[in-house]
Amino acid sequence: MNEVNNIDIIKLQETPEERSHDFIPKSFEDYLGQKELKEKLSIYTQAAKMRNEPLDHLLLSGPPGLGKTTLSQIMAQVMEVAIKICSGPMMERTGDLVAILSSLDERDILFIDEIHRMPAAVEEILYSAMEHFRVDVIIGQGAGAKSVSLPIHPFTLIGATTKSGMISAPLRSRFGINERIDFYSDEELRAIVLQTAQFLSMKLGPDAALLIGSSSRGTPRIAKKILRRIRDFAQVKNKQPDVSFVRHALQFLGINEDGLTNIDLLLLRKIIEHFNGGPVGLETLASLVGEDADTIETVYEPFLLRKGYLEKTARGRQIPRKKLPRLTQQFLGQQTLLKR
Repeated sequence: MNEVNNIDIIKLQETPEERSHDFIPKSFEDYLGQKELKEKLSIYTQAAKMRNEPLDHLLLSGPPGLGKTTLSQIMAQVMEVAIKICSGPMMERTGDLVAILSSLDERDILFIDEIHRMPAAVEEILYSAMEHFRVDVIIGQGAGAKSVSLPIHPFTLIGATTKSGMISAPLRSRFGINERIDFYSDEELRAIVLQTAQFLSMKLGPDAALLIGSSSRGTPRIAKKILRRIRDFAQVKNKQPDVSFVRHALQFLGINEDGLTNIDLLLLRKIIEHFNGGPVGLETLASLVGEDADTIETVYEPFLLRKGYLEKTARGRQIPRKKLPRLTQQFLGQQTLLKR
């Protein structure tokens, strides 16, 4: 495929990396951000490798999109072992987990995403597997049924969760390492955006990358998604993605420089217009904006709470009084930004 109009912003030829839609770091050095956590995990993995032992079971908690899966893949690379990735809700039967555990070689890593959503019956199989590296299975039915304990290879379980409070106490106690991944700073996200842009053969300045980073809600996954959409915009418009162009592209995408989307702004506007800043119940707010209450609570509300645009009270959600005058003025003067 030939380049169009000599555009050198993005190479139009599809590379294997573009087909995979993301740059996946292969080492802790390539993984940007989370400095303290990386240092801990690097020591844990190197020590386990030196002793030729499986890494202790690890629980990673934190919001989605911060790199829990990527860190687990890097640990497998460092220890030179295989990693099997699955999701907690998909393990509906105990036999599914037993089959996976039986297929693991010595020191392999089993990564279970959203481990807090794993059925209780399946979770109980994990207890003896994590502690004694054995699984108990029932053979036969009725009076002739019997329990058989099958040995499995020593392995490492890495559980990832966005709701650590929903993990049962017996399961939590079996993890030897418990770490949390925090949101990224704007500067860390700028470095990630620049790294991904280079990977995509996209010319991007540090100021433009910082603007994308500050609009990404502290989440690398969102930063990479925004970067790919700006790449599309730059390619079609045949423009260099400088600060001015990125700002225009973000406006086109419905994202402001604080990372607020049109839905975020709509939520805040409804609270101001109908309840004079709150408080208001979650179900009522969901009805006003036409969104599911669970979606508001899990997708939009955490960011608004973290940025100080929203607060929870015993009577419901409300806008903090120090934010209310500025937001009220903004909504009265910029109604066009609030169109869905």
